[in-house]
Amino acid sequence: MMPGSARLRVAALLGSLAAACSPLNTFDRLVPKDRGGVLVAGDLAYGPDPRQRMDVYAPRGGCRQRRPVVVFFYGGSWSSGTRAGYAFVGRALAAQGFVTVVPDYRLVPEVRYPAFVEDGAAAVRWVTAHAGDYCGNGETVVLMGHSAGAYIAAMLAVDPRWLGDTRTSLKGFVGLAGPYDFAPFDVDASRAAFGQVSDPAETQPVTWAGVGDPPALLLYGRDDTVVRPRNSEALAARLRAGGVAVDQHAYRKLGHVGIVLALARPFRGRAPVLDDVSGFIRRSASQSGAGPLGDVGGEVSK
Repeated sequence: MMPGSARLRVAALLGSLAAACSPLNTFDRLVPKDRGGVLVAGDLAYGPDPRQRMDVYAPRGGCRQRRPVVVFFYGGSWSSGTRAGYAFVGRALAAQGFVTVVPDYRLVPEVRYPAFVEDGAAAVRWVTAHAGDYCGNGETVVLMGHSAGAYIAAMLAVDPRWLGDTRTSLKGFVGLAGPYDFAPFDVDASRAAFGQVSDPAETQPVTWAGVGDPPALLLYGRDDTVVRPRNSEALAARLRAGGVAVDQHAYRKLGHVGIVLALARPFRGRAPVLDDVSGFIRRSASQSGAGPLGDVGGEVSK
């Protein structure tokens, strides 16, 4: 259990987080660590830019079998964030039995669309080629993201321009409060990242989603006023129209930042986000023929 003083510090920090894009580095240092997941490799380069680096987390206990791989992209309006601030996500998912990769990517204003999507694609290609070095199955990859990171993951999952043949390794997509249908660009963050694009529709996941896409899990808070729930609802409808399996959960009394913080140990009682994500990844891996997860166990009950 978190000591009372630590709970107070976390509560104070939550009160100061900006809803859309505050980095979570300080938060990560305050929350209790998941002992079952550990950092096994850090600062791995997937490209030449200093922002093209990633960290890898894996279940504690050695390499007894190849495990499903999760690539998690954090949010921050495409203009902020660091992988270090989301170590709690890497540890939480690794403790559930998954090799988890958290990449950095280039940010606005140094770059604009499509550079951050291109970085995401480069990171996924690196992961499929090297996952085996960390007990991961490079042919069983689930893409996951929060907010702007969910946008990156969604584009890689539904738009064949980015990954090409590597898309065959994708067994699922998990989106937490993602913007998938946000044109025209009428807020500062979207104008800064996409305002130069001549055809806004080609930047939208809902434009590309459909037949042949991997199964999706779309999670969002009903109280999210930053990325409205209609984004997830629109993507779910488009995927289902193409015959794609979609699980969709709207959590009560949960906002934009709260949905990702619910992955951290002190806040899991607010919503079963970790349970829902872990169950989906296990089902996706099993249905892909990756085999059972052995010592990891089955889906966590809710």
